Amino acid sequence: MKVLITGGAGFIGSHTADALLAKGYHVRVLDSLEEPVHRGAQLPGYLDSRIEFIHGDVRDEGALLAALIGCDAVYHLAAFQDYLPIFSRFFDVNVTSTARIYELIVRERLPVRKVIVASSQAALGEGLYLDAKGQRVLPGLRSDRQLSAGIWEIQPRADQVGPLRYQHTAEDVANPQNPYGMSKIAEESVALNLGRQHGVPSVAMRYSIVQGPRQSFYNAYSGACRVFCLSCHLGRDPVIYEDGQQVRDFVNIQDVVDANVLVLEDERADYEMFNVGGDKAVTVAEFASTVASVFGMSQYEPKPSGKYRYGDTRHIYSDVSKLRRLGWSPTRGVRESVESYREWLQSADAAEDILDYCNKQMAQLGVVRDVK
Repeated sequence: MKVLITGGAGFIGSHTADALLAKGYHVRVLDSLEEPVHRGAQLPGYLDSRIEFIHGDVRDEGALLAALIGCDAVYHLAAFQDYLPIFSRFFDVNVTSTARIYELIVRERLPVRKVIVASSQAALGEGLYLDAKGQRVLPGLRSDRQLSAGIWEIQPRADQVGPLRYQHTAEDVANPQNPYGMSKIAEESVALNLGRQHGVPSVAMRYSIVQGPRQSFYNAYSGACRVFCLSCHLGRDPVIYEDGQQVRDFVNIQDVVDANVLVLEDERADYEMFNVGGDKAVTVAEFASTVASVFGMSQYEPKPSGKYRYGDTRHIYSDVSKLRRLGWSPTRGVRESVESYREWLQSADAAEDILDYCNKQMAQLGVVRDVK
């Protein structure tokens, strides 16, 4: 069985490729090697030599058709994610390419037996909350005025009774607040509906914050593990935004790979959407303390920096019970993810330059702001 992985030279794609190769699958990768994720647009050294590699963009119909021909299944993991205000590109890369996969399958009568698309926890936005009366609440984006005043928690509207409490959020919630999350909602809809309409078994995977080796050092969107590990590697305290009590849902890359392989091989996953998370609520301060401990910083105490990132969610925690019912469960914790990332970090030639580059990028984009 031959499997195509778009974006297969990246973080999740390359690890998934390794697992498929180990199980005897033939693997083909289509990747454009975009900067800054792939510095110098170079093929990464970790990519297995047994992989059939095609250098091309998923928006290029010719390259995509060439990659699809002869394949039995597709993981569509190629995506655009960034803080840049080029909104149309999120939909061009993430949604139009997905529609084009189905278009080519139908038009060319390709015998593709399954398509698995990468969605994101960003599709949930703030996720589900309950007010003091037990009413469901789907909050919107916190205002810059609120955040600049140092008011972190979601505030109830006039028709709600506070305080609001975040919930373990299932797949029936869709409340994206940024262009990336909006594009992922659209991508899910395209895949599941066109798949159903044309008899192509399809699955959407809403990944939480995936962590582990091969995460690009230069991807500003890749988050806390990269930034905190780079800081501790240089002997600096990690920068804590807000008050550090915001909840996140971290999942190890190998648990994600296990989920990816499961839904490929299990027909019960067909035409379904699944949250793929760590099933544990972890505050940013707790995560920073774990990173510091792994790097031997025994005296570290998380302290708020007086800054915030406009557009961030306050709390997000995915319910993975639906995927558990297929026999999957997350078995690796945050510490294991950080330890493996630390080993990966040793390959960075100039960690200080990387951290400075990332900090400058965030500042230039106006994402990081000061509490007034």
